[in-house]
Amino acid sequence: MTRLRHPIVVVLGHVDHGKTSLLDRMRGTIVAAREAGGITQHIGASIFPLEAIVETCKQLLGEVKARLEIPGLLFIDTPGHAAFSNLRRRGGSIADMAILVIDVMKGVQEQTRESIQLLKARRTPFIVAANKIDMIPGWRPVEGASFREAFEKQSRAVQEDLEARIYQLIGDLSFFGFRADLYTRISNFTTTLAIVPVSAKTGEGVAELLLLILGLAQQFMKSQIEYHEGPGQGVIFELVEEEGLGITANVILHDGVVRVGDRLAYLSKSGPTVTKVRALLLPKPLDEMRDPRDRFKNVEEVKAAAGVKVVAEGFEDAVPGSPVQVVMGGDEKTALDRISEELGEFVVSTDKVGVVLKADTLGSLEAAFNYLKERGVSVRMADIGDVSKKDIVEAEVVRRKDDLKGVILAFNVYVDEDLEKDANSRGVRIFKGDVLFRLVEDYLNWVEEQVRMRTAAEFGSLVKPGKIKVLKGYVFRRSNPAIVGVEVVAGVVKPGYKLVNKAGRVVGTIAQIQDRGIALPEAEKGKQVAVSVREATVGRTIHEEEELYVAIPERDARQLIQNYLHMLDQDAAKTLSELVEIMRKSNPLWAR
Repeated sequence: MTRLRHPIVVVLGHVDHGKTSLLDRMRGTIVAAREAGGITQHIGASIFPLEAIVETCKQLLGEVKARLEIPGLLFIDTPGHAAFSNLRRRGGSIADMAILVIDVMKGVQEQTRESIQLLKARRTPFIVAANKIDMIPGWRPVEGASFREAFEKQSRAVQEDLEARIYQLIGDLSFFGFRADLYTRISNFTTTLAIVPVSAKTGEGVAELLLLILGLAQQFMKSQIEYHEGPGQGVIFELVEEEGLGITANVILHDGVVRVGDRLAYLSKSGPTVTKVRALLLPKPLDEMRDPRDRFKNVEEVKAAAGVKVVAEGFEDAVPGSPVQVVMGGDEKTALDRISEELGEFVVSTDKVGVVLKADTLGSLEAAFNYLKERGVSVRMADIGDVSKKDIVEAEVVRRKDDLKGVILAFNVYVDEDLEKDANSRGVRIFKGDVLFRLVEDYLNWVEEQVRMRTAAEFGSLVKPGKIKVLKGYVFRRSNPAIVGVEVVAGVVKPGYKLVNKAGRVVGTIAQIQDRGIALPEAEKGKQVAVSVREATVGRTIHEEEELYVAIPERDARQLIQNYLHMLDQDAAKTLSELVEIMRKSNPLWAR
């Protein structure tokens, strides 16, 4: 029979929606079943053994009928989208499943959206834990009960309130392309996203959540969670300085075995490299932590899936989110090449006209790079680490060609104040943020606003279409300048605009527009005003009841036709079309 490893489960969601509380509650629930096997602590992760989960669920839900083969669940202890971004491997995530925690009282919020984007990008199956049901007005908590039992004990009004909130959540999730429903109503879990109402505070619904994860992992992920005895593979989850050990790497091992003495390939800031494992450390069980200075126990080997603290030389230069791989025999080049290939997808330096992207970890860089690509934004440089002088120079080169792309996007990295002043003096804008998708949206919104302002400014500088009709009986002066009463039939007229007749000849220039003796800066459609026209003579160049057009310069007419036709009203657009037809009688290429 195929041996299965622990599925790796990560917890994500918006700040304060109860991610840590839910993990703590699940951990506490399992510890209560200690006689069946307690939690094994790992670095950045906790193993929940199958026997303890089944024992917990059996007390609430009755006998578990399905034959379970997986040994338990490995929960990543550091919840949040930032942690999840480091659980990366080529083409996906080392997390087999996720729990997306959503406060049932507040619904989908900013970091919820970010988490969903990451889950979709990594193609990670997940379950929604609709947390804080105990906060629903009138909810009567049933400590540690199953959701079904707790729900049945609520009043009809409270039940309807929860149903309405779940319905709202279903609608919000559909916006992201997910068909979702309450887990009790789902017949096909491959097509429908399960929502499990829970309370991290009272434990209601936690048993169903755990059992559902177990069942889905076993039913749909057997091939994905097969255990292999081969060389270990994982990722550097985070770097931690330990007293007496220096910088150590907390590694989540998702495949194979790692042993003391193994050579380990990983990504350093100067590129892929190899080091030797000096020690493997696991936390001591809680009841053995009598001496806080001796928190770890040495082990000779660790098998997937697990979290382990790796002690080796050179980790002070390691990149969080980096893949790690045990090097077998003389196969060092293959391991380094594989990491280089993976690195080359996201750490890039090109001559493209695109933004400069900096991030704190490889996982964050990948997520940002892919999101920018998805939004159609080209990237010139993408790298890990703080913003440098070189980044500013690169962005300045781009700015000379396209100032909307000559920017730096700095995600969760340090930006020196003097460097930022230098960037500003060069016209290079630096966008900073610690919420990935908000950072990208801030940049895209800025681009949109810049384009809107420039469009408005350019459109405002163009001579617009206008048509006037000389009113019969309203000739106030025949020449030097001619002063006549007119009606603006379409568009707008302004002082300084030249006028042409239907033969395409210029008949004069508007010197002034007046209404009842008051000078106006312009006159729009429907206005009847007096205009003075230089170089015009009534009865010779202009006539009563004649229609005259604003003589739009050819360049302006071309711009209006090609770029701004949608900004003209229907009458102005028609007037422009009439003018073009007039001018092309003598010059067929006019404004083309």
